[in-house]
Amino acid sequence: MVYVKLESDWTDADGVAHSAGESVDVDAATLAALQADGIVSEGSGGGKDTTDWAGPGSTTAWAGPGSAGV
Repeated sequence: MVYVKLESDWTDADGVAHSAGESVDVDAATLAALQADGIVSEGSGGGKDTTDWAGPGSTTAWAGPGSAGV
């Protein structure tokens, strides 16, 4: 499962409506379909621990080994 933040409203396979900005757990196949439909984008989700995405496309600065803060 992958935790993602929705860019637009989405209704899941069980008929549950989710609003844009909401974070949801989805499987890989559902994630691919959501990305293809533009409902989520690369790096659109924060982690469950409320950390920001720091991967491709992120504006969050790297804070790992070799960064100025470490």
